Amino acid sequence: MSQPILSLSDIEKAFPGVKALDKASLNVYSGRVMALMGENGAGKSTLMKVLTGIYKKDAGKIEYQGMPVQFKGPRESQHAGISIIHQELNLIPELTIAENIFLGREIVSPMGRILWQEMYQQANQLLARLNVKHSAKTPLGDLSLGEQQMVEIAKALSFESKVIIMDEPTDALTDTETASLFTVIRELREQGCGIVYISHRLKEIFEICDDITILRDGKFIKQYEVANTHEDHLIELMVGRRLDEQYPRLASASDEVCMEVTGLSGDGVHDVSFSLKKGEILGISGLMGAGRTELMKMIYGALPKTHGDITLDGQPLNIHSPKDGLHAGIAYISEDRKGDGLVLGLSVKDNMSLCALPYFSRGLHIQQAQERLAVDDFIHLFNIKTPKREQIIGNLSGGNQQKVAIAKGLMTRPKVLILDEPTRGVDVGAKKEIYQLINEFKSEGMSIILVSSEMPEVLGMSDRILVMHEGHITGEFNADDANQESLMASAVGKNKKESLKWMQESVNEEPA
Repeated sequence: MSQPILSLSDIEKAFPGVKALDKASLNVYSGRVMALMGENGAGKSTLMKVLTGIYKKDAGKIEYQGMPVQFKGPRESQHAGISIIHQELNLIPELTIAENIFLGREIVSPMGRILWQEMYQQANQLLARLNVKHSAKTPLGDLSLGEQQMVEIAKALSFESKVIIMDEPTDALTDTETASLFTVIRELREQGCGIVYISHRLKEIFEICDDITILRDGKFIKQYEVANTHEDHLIELMVGRRLDEQYPRLASASDEVCMEVTGLSGDGVHDVSFSLKKGEILGISGLMGAGRTELMKMIYGALPKTHGDITLDGQPLNIHSPKDGLHAGIAYISEDRKGDGLVLGLSVKDNMSLCALPYFSRGLHIQQAQERLAVDDFIHLFNIKTPKREQIIGNLSGGNQQKVAIAKGLMTRPKVLILDEPTRGVDVGAKKEIYQLINEFKSEGMSIILVSSEMPEVLGMSDRILVMHEGHITGEFNADDANQESLMASAVGKNKKESLKWMQESVNEEPA
C-alpha cells in the first residue's frame, strides 16, 4: 500500500472529566475509502474535529501530503483540501440550495457583485451529480431531511477536496439517494480522492469501503483491509466483547387491546386503522415519505388530524397537542433528536426530566433530590456515557444523546411508547442495549410502536408489522410470516397478488 495522503498518529485529547482520545491513529490513502468505526463515544467525531481544527490536540502528530500540519479551524482545513460532512446538518432553511452550498464563499465579479447565474449553474451541476431533483433556487426548508443531507454532501463536493470525511452520510437518505451517493464516492475514488467513511451500517462498510480503522474508548485498535475481515469480527473489536443474538425478541404474551386507531386521516395519512396490544411491539415499516412519522405525530398530538378516533384502554382520547398526548399516557421519541427531541444547550438531567417534571413537583417546587435520583437511575440503566448528570447534552456522542431522548420519554411512565427510528446513528453495542431495554419495558406490559427504516430491526424486534405506502396501510404481517421481500413489496404499493408476481420476477431477474 502506498504512503497515506493523511496520517494522524498517537492523537490525545482530554476534556474535563474524560479522556476522549488516547493515542488514536488513522491513515487515509489516495483513491481508497477508509471506514472509521467504533461505538458511540469511541472518539471518531472528536478525532475528525481535531483534524479540522475545531479542537486543538493535546499530543500527537498530523501529516498531510507528507508535511506536518495543525489547522486553526475548518475554513483553513477546507482551503488545504480537507472537507467534512457532519452528521448533524449545518444548513440554513431560509436560504436557497445554492446560497447554502456557497455560503461565505459566493462567486463574485471583480467588482464584488454576486454572480447569481454562475452560482446557480454550478449548484445545479452538483445537484444533478447526486440525482437531486430540485432547482438550486429552491429554499432549503422545502426539502426533506434526506434531501437536505444531499445538499450538505453537494456543499462538500463543491470544495473539490483531496480528502473528504463523511460522518454518517446515509443516516437520513433513502435507498435511491444512498445509491446515488455511492456512485459519487466511486467516482471520487477513481479520481484519487481519499475518503473517511464513518457509519454504523456494516452492510455499507463492506459495499463501499476498502479499509477499516477501529477505535475503542478513544484508542486505536486495528486497521484492516475490508477483504480480510467479516462482520462478527468487526463487532467484537468495536465493543470489546462478543454479542450473541443481535435481536433478542421476546414472545408476545397478551391479546388484550391497549390502543385502537380507527379511520385516522390528516396531512400525509389516509384512513389508517390498527390496534395495539398490551405488551406488544408493533413495527411500522415503509419507505421514506410513506407517512409513518406523520401518523405517529397525529397519535401523539404533534400534528392535527382531520378524521378518525383513538381509544386507549377503551376510553376515547381527545388529543390536540403533545401535552394532551403525554397526559393520556403516550410518549413519542422523535426521529430528529436535534430538532424535536432534545435541547442541546441544557444538561443531561434537565433534558431527561423535562417532560416528567409534574412527577417531581409539589406545588410550585421541584423535589430536586428525587429528580436527581431518577436521572441517575436512568443513566445507570441505559449505560449512558457522561461524566456527570450536569454535563451539557450537546457534548455527548450521538448514541448517548439518543439514549437520553428515550429515557426522557420513559420517565413520563407511558402506557404507549412510540419509538421513531430509535437506533439511527447508534452503534451496534448501543443498539443491543436499547433492544434489551425495549424488551424489559415490553415484559412489564408497556405497548411499543417501533418505526424503523432498517428492515432487519423491524423483523427482528416486532411481534406484528404494519407497512405503509403513500399514507395508507398496505400490509400487515405476523413476525413469523414476514420477510424483507414481502415488506418491500407492500412498501412499494403492491397488493398480495402483485407482490407474489413482483417477488418472483425479482428472484428470477438476471443481474446486470
